[in-house]
Amino acid sequence: MKNQKTLELLEEAGNSILFTASRPEIVMEKGEGMYLWDTDGRKYLDFIGGWAVNCLGHCPDVISEALKKQSSELINASPSFYNKPMVEFARLLTDISCFDKVFFTSTGAEANESAIKLARKYGSKMLNGAFEIITTVGSFHGRTLATMSATGKKHWEPLFAPKVPGFIHVPFNDTEAVSNAINPNTCAVMLEPIQGEGGVNTADAGYIKELRSLCDEKGILLIFDEVQTGLGRIGKMFAYEEYGIEPDIMTLAKGIGGGFPLAAMLTKKKYDIFDAGDQGGTYTGQPLAMAVGIAVVHEIIKQKLPERVQMMGDYLIERLKELSAEYPILNIRGKGLLIAFDLPEPAGRDIVSGCLESGLIINSPQSSVIRFMPPLIVTKWEIDKMLEILMKVLKTHFKQ
Repeated sequence: MKNQKTLELLEEAGNSILFTASRPEIVMEKGEGMYLWDTDGRKYLDFIGGWAVNCLGHCPDVISEALKKQSSELINASPSFYNKPMVEFARLLTDISCFDKVFFTSTGAEANESAIKLARKYGSKMLNGAFEIITTVGSFHGRTLATMSATGKKHWEPLFAPKVPGFIHVPFNDTEAVSNAINPNTCAVMLEPIQGEGGVNTADAGYIKELRSLCDEKGILLIFDEVQTGLGRIGKMFAYEEYGIEPDIMTLAKGIGGGFPLAAMLTKKKYDIFDAGDQGGTYTGQPLAMAVGIAVVHEIIKQKLPERVQMMGDYLIERLKELSAEYPILNIRGKGLLIAFDLPEPAGRDIVSGCLESGLIINSPQSSVIRFMPPLIVTKWEIDKMLEILMKVLKTHFKQ
């Protein structure tokens, strides 16, 4: 039963918020650790973590303290100037990665847009004007017009036409398809090492190594979209480490800010080729975001979360395999805490809805896929609790 406060908020939401998504009749009010509470006081175990964003859980002290401290010193100096936390955060990211240079943005789409621009700048300067970027079917790179054009979602093709030209989509995990698509206009290959929104499809190790060699051979760039996989999510600080290669460009978002709007594009020194004015943004390197990013990354390192993620991910997969003997859990896959399984029928929406009613938040990126991307602080107890709720919902649904 919804209280009067909730009913009023829902009515106001309907009156004043532009419709862009079908949302449940719930208004979230607070969060702590692995849990969210709505305005009716209901508690939810959160296994999507703000969409793979709240890597340290909800409302961690380190973020609150970073915001409080930085907001009393400098909130915004404009993008015309360096600021102290910007310099410090850029150095931290280059110290823990294979990259030399950083460009900060607020969203993953902006970071990917920056990568696209840099690749095309490279093609213009080094490859006789080459501008095409090869991406993969099933990919997701963002919601700007350029990143939607890069995205390999079939049902997006007619949206907001005409799209930005210059993107060629080829099957995922198919080196031959990439090789065949390369032509004199190609400047880069762009992919997610694990396709998150595509259903948690993991790139084969051989495929990634072959792509690296192919890009080197052809003199084109390899771009890793690590918006969802970066900063500990798969059990390594960055997914490229799992594959033993170095991309030329990497994009980060989601977990980098622990819930605060923050993203970044990283590249090697030799690709520091933008001219003044080529790229920018009002909130580039915004001090509050930089302070949060520093706090989040230091906490990931301090708590050794990539190692913890590997253990928790292995435990979740092990439990899912045990339960698959009794429940309709098929094709368990993923790495670290980006894990999914298939259902025997397109019942994802019903399963998600049933879990929500039972106090559990999970996700169905495809109609027959269930996905987990909880905060990196999740424990075995919380995994067991999640599975207990999920199993009850699966049992109820598939007995109908």
